[in-house]
Amino acid sequence: MTKPSAVFEEVVSANGKYAGDFGDKGKLALPPARRFAILTCMDARLDPAKYAGLAEGDAHVIRNAGGRASDDAIRSLVISHKLLGTNEWFVIHHSDCGMQLFTNEIIGDLLVDDLGTAQFDGQKWSNPHHHGGSVAGKFVHWHTFEDNAKSVVEDVQRIRSHPLVPKQVPIYGFIYDVKTGRLDEVAEATAAGRVTA
Repeated sequence: MTKPSAVFEEVVSANGKYAGDFGDKGKLALPPARRFAILTCMDARLDPAKYAGLAEGDAHVIRNAGGRASDDAIRSLVISHKLLGTNEWFVIHHSDCGMQLFTNEIIGDLLVDDLGTAQFDGQKWSNPHHHGGSVAGKFVHWHTFEDNAKSVVEDVQRIRSHPLVPKQVPIYGFIYDVKTGRLDEVAEATAAGRVTA
């Protein structure tokens, strides 16, 4: 049997400490107490609990690469509202996002060549190995983007226009600055997400 990695051991150990001091958190209600949801990026530099002042049980946080309004993100937001009572949503992208560093074509080509981790030299991506990959990456829409503010507007518009999204749920658009920790509102996105009759 393979010995667990150091990361595995660290996670299990940290969880033991966390569970040992869990206290009354086991009594938290299923619906989020502050009745809002955040759609944001999976980037490790973003901590929605800190940048939005959340405690456990406060809000739903939906994360994916880029914080994009994919079909699955919208599925989660609809469940968040319909079954768990959130009534405001935030779409929060961030500066220096990796999703701006490649295109659907670039990642598709990399995956055809090799499934291992690629390298980025500041200008272009390349595979250090060429063991063969899969053409399946050519058929995935990766939701890359060039203009950050424009992508926030597009995502808010996509959510707002979805037939399963209620018109009375306001949707706000922001960009989190990874250098300062500030949330900068994208006014055009928030305007697009306003409540409609």
